[in-house]
Amino acid sequence: MSTHCNEEEFLPMASGRDGNGNTEKKIAMERRLGLVDGIAMIVGSIVGSGIFISPKGVLQSAGSAGLSIIVWALCGFISFVGAICYAELGTMINSSGGDYAYLGEAYGPLPAFLYLWAALLIIIPVSNAIIALAFANYILQPIWGACSPSDSAVRLVAAFAVGESRGFQKPFENTTTDSSLIALSFYSGLFSFAGWNCLNFVAEEVREPHKNLPRAIFISMPIITIVYVMTNVAYLIVLTPEEILNSSAVAVTFGDHVYSSFTWVIQVLVAISALGTLHSSIFSSSRIFFVGARNGHLPGAIALISIGNLTPIPSILFMGGLSMIMLVVTDVYVLINYTSFVEATFVAAAVGGLLWLRRKRPDVPRPIKVNLVYPIAFFVVSIFLVCFPVFSSPMEVVTAIGIIVTAIPVFYFCIARKSKPKWISSASSKCTVLCQKVFLAVPESIGEKTF
Repeated sequence: MSTHCNEEEFLPMASGRDGNGNTEKKIAMERRLGLVDGIAMIVGSIVGSGIFISPKGVLQSAGSAGLSIIVWALCGFISFVGAICYAELGTMINSSGGDYAYLGEAYGPLPAFLYLWAALLIIIPVSNAIIALAFANYILQPIWGACSPSDSAVRLVAAFAVGESRGFQKPFENTTTDSSLIALSFYSGLFSFAGWNCLNFVAEEVREPHKNLPRAIFISMPIITIVYVMTNVAYLIVLTPEEILNSSAVAVTFGDHVYSSFTWVIQVLVAISALGTLHSSIFSSSRIFFVGARNGHLPGAIALISIGNLTPIPSILFMGGLSMIMLVVTDVYVLINYTSFVEATFVAAAVGGLLWLRRKRPDVPRPIKVNLVYPIAFFVVSIFLVCFPVFSSPMEVVTAIGIIVTAIPVFYFCIARKSKPKWISSASSKCTVLCQKVFLAVPESIGEKTF
């Protein structure tokens, strides 16, 4: 599936001269991201559209306001535990690609390719499509909204002052006891925290990753959890559960009650937030496909780096195209269920890989070494989230598994097979040369090593 052309077919690589006057070739992404950049990336990737979409899904599955707030707090804690587990993996395996790199290191090329295939067809493009739909929904709401602002709207400060809590009058009424529905509520909540591992995707571009990666996680995750819980408390103080469930844009309905004629400001700010999250997601997740192509698991053209700005432009455009295809599905909650199940499966596998590497390679240097209680607890929770929705959303689960399984024949036919069909090699070579000419890009090259 991935073949590199002969050296003479490539465009000239950027080159310079060292102190001795010798030609030195180096085309690679630079370590430009510091601690502040890392914090901004994690916060920007997480706090975007999810908090404005998922409250309805969490409440719908949880059944009551009280349980939904508990779910939100637990989702933050679960995400934090997962993030510190990934801090160990990210500082031990200092490679971009996140889960793809960790699964490859722990289990070998096939499991890594299964994740890459799932990320290619489900996880990344679906997540980006959800964010894009949220952006479109909020930016168009001022134009197409049918509801007029209420004259009796109460501002949030006044609601707190007089103790009016419309959603908390009977906080645990209609609480579900169905474990599969509770798992689905966690799906929606954890979707809002998606992005806690985004810095692991760009580990090769982080300065002093053994220091800045865990620090960024420890600073950003508590901030995000507090913001999310308080945001949902604010929603439920102003709105009733029924109003949240009947709303297609919770923040807009909230704004109608609190800010009256200034609701459009919230809509614009939410849209800007979603757009920023989308850009952050594209920046970080494009590195998964870049590393996959660099390892020969995707066409070589995706592993090219722009000479001008040292970024993987073909990978970014490739992922953007996949995300646009996913926009044909407009029900975001179906999309959330698809991506959450698949992502929970591979995150569980990655954390399981951490446990396996502790036994398989105990002497490997680990700048961060978490207590085994954390990865074991996270692994158990992930298995719960993977198993129980099988009973409540069987069609989405079966479809997702079917998509993942299709990766196996592709792997053995196009990657593991030594004698690949000539048309695959020829098509890959022609595509690589075309992308080199169009984007002025070359394969990653450091010194004498060319990927």
